[in-house]
Amino acid sequence: MHEQHIAPVSFPVKQPTTACPVILFRRWFGSAKHVRASAEALYLDLVAQARARDFYARLAVPDTVEGRFDMIVLHMFLLLGRLEGSSSTGRELSQAIFDFMFRDMDRSLREMGISDQRIGRRIKEMIGAFYGRVRAYDSAFAEGPEALARAIRRNVYSAAPSDEEAPDLLSAYVRREIASLAAQPFEDIVAGKVHFGGIALEAV
Repeated sequence: MHEQHIAPVSFPVKQPTTACPVILFRRWFGSAKHVRASAEALYLDLVAQARARDFYARLAVPDTVEGRFDMIVLHMFLLLGRLEGSSSTGRELSQAIFDFMFRDMDRSLREMGISDQRIGRRIKEMIGAFYGRVRAYDSAFAEGPEALARAIRRNVYSAAPSDEEAPDLLSAYVRREIASLAAQPFEDIVAGKVHFGGIALEAV
């Protein structure tokens, strides 16, 4: 079966601002407050899914700061890809989620005790890692399941998973979620409602 191509995320690589674009959202929500609320709800659901125990206990994702970041990026790829392929409204919401993510990363670094002098550099590095991974997943998904599994092996598992089947299983999960998100009503997603599925222990 031919794989559906997911639209690439096309935001400029820059440190997020605190402002969220709202002009196109007014037809949907009516105020900047609702835009922020929708972006926050989607991001928090995404993070909850990325932290699901099964990824680390059953699919051998490293349970480290880096491993958890990689799972958030992987789920951002899924959600932003769904929004990017929809309309300019979806792209605006994508930017709001992206901005919220990196404000959250800034907060997390400060809680870890990273100095103000180092936070800017760390955030830029994380943004670069984000774009590098999203572009790699987008290109690999277009090539097919094996290419996607290789991209996941390189990025999530640093090319050396403790379970050799894990990249294939995670690749299968990603492909299922892309299909699932494509079937979810766009109106629900822009209203802050998204559903992620469970993890199967067999590749498809």
